[in-house]
Amino acid sequence: MMTLPLFDESTAARTVVPLGEQAFVLRGFALDDARALLDAITRVEQRSPFRHMQTPGGFTMSVALTNCGRFGWTTDRHGYQYTELDPLTGAAWPAMPEVLWRLARSAAAETGFPDFTPDACLVNRYAPGSRLTLHQDKNERAFDAPIISVSLGIPATFLFGGHKRTDPAARIPLRHGDVAVWGGVDRLRFHGVQPLDEAVHPVVGAHRFNLTLRRTG
Repeated sequence: MMTLPLFDESTAARTVVPLGEQAFVLRGFALDDARALLDAITRVEQRSPFRHMQTPGGFTMSVALTNCGRFGWTTDRHGYQYTELDPLTGAAWPAMPEVLWRLARSAAAETGFPDFTPDACLVNRYAPGSRLTLHQDKNERAFDAPIISVSLGIPATFLFGGHKRTDPAARIPLRHGDVAVWGGVDRLRFHGVQPLDEAVHPVVGAHRFNLTLRRTG
């Protein structure tokens, strides 16, 4: 198992990596807020615990998930959907933490989407071996709004493909504090995550958290 070195990530280079015409990775963009974001995830989990949901095909997802915001993304044998209530608790999803809402708006404005206001945040928890197959985010009605994806914890390889599942996918390393943004002409590109390698982050441990913010309608 790889143990990541202890170093001051706050000094890591802040760069913008283009993935497409309207798709980017903002290296280290969330580092200053990382601890506050992890604290926020803990508070969300206390109200709406992580769980492994079933896909419509009957498979159990390797990634554990929960949500915050007005709407939460869910999946079961009947399909994918957004709900205002957590099906596990029957209560409303936890409110979106201010630090997360502010970070998402800032990342969107930085990449050419100044009017983005998220109303849903899917929180995925990956363990080594977890993966996310190529898919499009198309359960939303607001295709004019970008997707903001925040990475915390152990590294992952992000797959960013084309508008067809069979198109070649670029492999982009994502590290603690990186933020990916895609919208506009790139909004419906297929994307996923390769199986995570064994690793331990000095703060997060053997996990990766991914916070994906969207506007649903």
